[in-house]
Amino acid sequence: MVTWRRRPGPTLARLWGLCCLVLGCWRGALGCPASCRCSSWRIWCAEPAPGIASFPVPQRSSEGDNVTEIYIANQRKLESINDNEVGFYVGLRNLTVVDSGLRFVSRQAFVNNVNLQYINLSRNKLSSLSKKPFRHLGLSDLILVDNPFKCSCEIMWIKKFQETKFYTETQDLYCIDDNNKRTALLDMKVPNCDLPSANLSNYNITVVEGKSVTLYCDTTGGPPPNVSWVLTNLVSNHESDTSKNPASLTIKNVSSMDSGMWISCVAENIVGEDQASAELTVFFAPNITFIESPTPDHHWCIPFTVKGNPKPTLQWFYEGAVLNESEYICTKIHVINQSEYHGCLQLDNPTHLNNGAYTLLAKNEYGEDERRVDAHFMSVPGDGSGPIVDPDVYEYETTPNDLGDTTNNSNQITSTDVSNKENEDSITVYVVVGIAALVCTGLVIMLVILKFGRHSKFGMKGPSSVISNDDDSASPLHHISNGSNTPSSSEGGPDAVIIGMTKIPVIENPQYFGITNNQLKTDTCGN
Repeated sequence: MVTWRRRPGPTLARLWGLCCLVLGCWRGALGCPASCRCSSWRIWCAEPAPGIASFPVPQRSSEGDNVTEIYIANQRKLESINDNEVGFYVGLRNLTVVDSGLRFVSRQAFVNNVNLQYINLSRNKLSSLSKKPFRHLGLSDLILVDNPFKCSCEIMWIKKFQETKFYTETQDLYCIDDNNKRTALLDMKVPNCDLPSANLSNYNITVVEGKSVTLYCDTTGGPPPNVSWVLTNLVSNHESDTSKNPASLTIKNVSSMDSGMWISCVAENIVGEDQASAELTVFFAPNITFIESPTPDHHWCIPFTVKGNPKPTLQWFYEGAVLNESEYICTKIHVINQSEYHGCLQLDNPTHLNNGAYTLLAKNEYGEDERRVDAHFMSVPGDGSGPIVDPDVYEYETTPNDLGDTTNNSNQITSTDVSNKENEDSITVYVVVGIAALVCTGLVIMLVILKFGRHSKFGMKGPSSVISNDDDSASPLHHISNGSNTPSSSEGGPDAVIIGMTKIPVIENPQYFGITNNQLKTDTCGN
């Protein structure tokens, strides 16, 4: 029989004590009640005794940031979820309160819990429930089954919510009418209980800068909805009247800064809410807000910023005369932000002839604006006023962001930089001229050697190096070098060719015999 020997190690009691110690630490850190189990990410309260009457609150607010789930069950003393009780758990995603005594949920209960996705309030004592606590949440599930809801307009939003795309299966919700009769929520009908609607008098508001405009919002719904205007970042002065239907909004002395803003009218009652929005378009004369001297980028650029609506037409003048743009001088728009245009006048390799005053004229139907800037690209050659600056030595890339910084002087050229560049150019010129002179001298020497050394090739010297035209010569190499005075001319026999200082014997090809001089001459000319 195999016997099992128990290995030495911590006893079960010791392990249990360690677990209790760890849980006790978490319990103390979060202020965990006796009926709950708490960890860094979860709170679980399911023990009915002694029970809890409110949500557990951490001793320090930061301790609840990592809690993502709260589960509460069988807590008959828990009757309400009040303001800021759940707000300590800003990372909360799942909230479950079931089989408890919950009767009331505050309208500000979940104002800080924007990450909530799942809420289950089933099998509680809820007789009514406002939409306010949930309207800002992106809930995927809101489960409310087995609550004794009273048939009223206040829970009509639950019926509408249940009919939305959030649910593939409808919940078995019911309510109790005035006759204490149980009615399915989907069949509930309450008079004068409808979703509100909002309609604007104009959905595309256009106004000239400095003028005033009034917008009206007509609302319907039962009970009559409350109306409010949403005017985010509106600069212009405005006043509203929501006590009447339609509600009105008057914007006075409209500023061009408000062009492109959205204005919304919100109608809300206990059933739900509706919103209508319109865009504000402000027409105004052009305004050149920025222009400065040219900077050497990949091309030379005179940067500018122009505001105007409608889009202004741009015209450049050079020394008072219209500047005709071409592929070498043209206007480029890099960034468009609402009614603001950032660009530059781009010049490709300008010279001293392009120095002078440049004027930008921006014009539309509401007015015009012009600004002037002096440009200096190069010094006039030979006037002694300074070195010539070659724009090609600067290789900067023009980007839309370059136009936003109107105080950046990092691309400016100082007189020291230009002087250093002049010295480097002078040294470069001297080196290039010296190399060119050496190359030319070498070419001349090579030409002389080739011309005067052509007749001495293969060592042929004197009259004997010329091929004989004698009719008796059957070979074209016969009697070459006959009568040469070189020391080696007598070596190797009479039929030899002198190549350099060596006399090489020549063996005649018998195929040449019988070839006449006329035949030889004909073959040579044919080539």
